[in-house]
Amino acid sequence: MSASSIETKWVKSNMSTANGQCVELGALTGGRVAMRNSTDPDGPALVFSALEIEAFVDGAKKGEFDAMCVN
Repeated sequence: MSASSIETKWVKSNMSTANGQCVELGALTGGRVAMRNSTDPDGPALVFSALEIEAFVDGAKKGEFDAMCVN
């Protein structure tokens, strides 16, 4: 799905660097969430269900993805 076709307010983390290398999330109806690359706002977007986002956020809070971080 093209990110430019999605009607949402895109949000990115305050931890994003000045060079714009980050992802942006947008809330959709039914608890779904769209994700796009901030450097390609007209490019593709991934859309996740509320349950998928809940599982991801839970795993992130528990540190399950920490090994993927550069720092």
